[in-house]
Amino acid sequence: MLNNSQIRQCLDVFEEMFPEAECELNHSNPFELLVAVVLSAQATDALVNKVTPGLFEKYKTPEDYTAVPLEELQEDIKRIGLYRNKAKNIQKLSRTLIDQFNGEVPKTKKELESLAGVGRKTANVVASVAFDEPAIAVDTHVERVSKRLGICRWKDSVLEVEKTLMKKIPEEEWSVTHHRMIFFGRYHCKAQRPNCEECKLLSLCREGQKRMKKKSHS
Repeated sequence: MLNNSQIRQCLDVFEEMFPEAECELNHSNPFELLVAVVLSAQATDALVNKVTPGLFEKYKTPEDYTAVPLEELQEDIKRIGLYRNKAKNIQKLSRTLIDQFNGEVPKTKKELESLAGVGRKTANVVASVAFDEPAIAVDTHVERVSKRLGICRWKDSVLEVEKTLMKKIPEEEWSVTHHRMIFFGRYHCKAQRPNCEECKLLSLCREGQKRMKKKSHS
């Protein structure tokens, strides 16, 4: 496991590599962000961004989503995986926003998690991006990078990864680090072919060193 000064080194490298990292889901208000994040579960941001321009043109408010038949909404998001379930959740959460939150997206993570299709990760993303709440949302990239680098243990659950990162990273850096780790995992430390040879963190990364050793022996 990395010590504090090694973790600091990781954070500095993330910043150096991806200083402009931010949420890549296109949105212009908290409600659009909420819908986009729900759509992005087990789908790429790039695919979601192809679907949302037309979607956000047609549906502006929670009322708009609840006013159409479920089948019509399903048709509108059909290109995205799990679209039936997601359409159902979007209508349900829109109804809850109307009934319980005056049609506004709530700001607290607890309230966000009360919405259909919104788990801890989605709540963290919305709270962080829309409302500047310090948060670390653990997606597949954040989890992979944390474990490969040894910031967390391989056997840690997603919740344990989140808690460990919150403990080891200064709170004021949570949100920006979450985006930088996603970029680091998405564009550099990829699932299939991580760019170990050129990685500035190779000297800290046991997983990377193992991979390089394997390469040199093959």
